[in-house]
Amino acid sequence: MEELVRRIQEEGNVLSEGVLKVDRFITHQVDPKLMEQIGSRFAEVFSQKNITKVVTIESSGIAPAIYTAQSLATPMIFARKEKSLTMDEELLTSSVYSFTKQLASTISISRKFLNEQDHVLIVDDFLANGQAAKGLIELCQQAGAQVEGIGIVIEKSFQTGRQLLEDMDVPVVSLARIDSLKEGEVSFKQADA
Repeated sequence: MEELVRRIQEEGNVLSEGVLKVDRFITHQVDPKLMEQIGSRFAEVFSQKNITKVVTIESSGIAPAIYTAQSLATPMIFARKEKSLTMDEELLTSSVYSFTKQLASTISISRKFLNEQDHVLIVDDFLANGQAAKGLIELCQQAGAQVEGIGIVIEKSFQTGRQLLEDMDVPVVSLARIDSLKEGEVSFKQADA
C-alpha cells in the first residue's frame, strides 16, 4: 500500500535494527483516513472468505481492526491483556510474549463472543516474531472458530513471525513488508496487497 509505505518513510523513526516507531500515525496518534484505507484494503483482500468476526489484541491493533470490521460490516473483538472486574464469564485465554515490551501477558476473550460458526480475520499493527497472532489463533481454536487469514499493517520480514504463522497453515497478508532497519534506514520488500 503506497500511502502506508510513504508514511513509514517520511514519519517512521528507526530506533534500532529491530524497532520501528510509527507513533505519529498508528501506535499512539492514529490517522483515521489512513486507517480507513487500511481497513478497506483488508476487506477487499479477504472479501471472499465470509468473515464473521475481526479479532485483534489491545491496543495498537484496535484502530486497523475496527476500520476493517466496518468495511466488512462485521463485529470486531479485541483480546484484553488484563482481565477487568466486569469479565466474569468463561474466558478463552492464551499467553503472548511482546517483543517491544519484553514481557509475557495472558490475553483473553469472552467465550460468548466467539464460537464454532465464526470465520475470523485477525488484524494487527505489526508482525515481528508472530507471538501475538499465534496467541489470537489459539483463542480462536479454543472457541472452534475458523481463522481465515491474518492482516498485518507492517511486517518486519527479517524476523520469524511470517514463517511461524505459515507453518500454522494460516494465510498472511501484509500491507508493508520491511526488509531491514539498518543504520536508521527502512528498506522494503514487495508487499502482499
